[in-house]
Amino acid sequence: MKERELRRSMAVLPIGTVMKLTDLSARQIRYYEEQELIFPERNDGNRRMYSLNDIDVLFEISDLISEGNNIADIKRIFAQKETANSSQTLSINEVHHALEREFAQQGRFDHSNPVNFNQPRM
Repeated sequence: MKERELRRSMAVLPIGTVMKLTDLSARQIRYYEEQELIFPERNDGNRRMYSLNDIDVLFEISDLISEGNNIADIKRIFAQKETANSSQTLSINEVHHALEREFAQQGRFDHSNPVNFNQPRM
């Protein structure tokens, strides 16, 4: 995970700050959590803590609601996005084979430095 994405996923914002940033009530935010649209982390005191990614999702929910979508529509939209994202994700083996093919293709031009992925790294 890139450092920027790691920082965006850190749950450091309390609900009061999220309310100010999103212009949503605590009740609305908790409702979206109950509907499993957002998944805030809990701190040691069991208080909800939100990340910047959570705030992005809340903005998206607000936009979708203002466009006339209901919660069922939003769940369906999120599920479709998740399906599209998961189908684009490559497995480790797929990446491994793609890299082997790429290096093999490059190896056609330079035979002086062969690459073997099956050798352990030092």
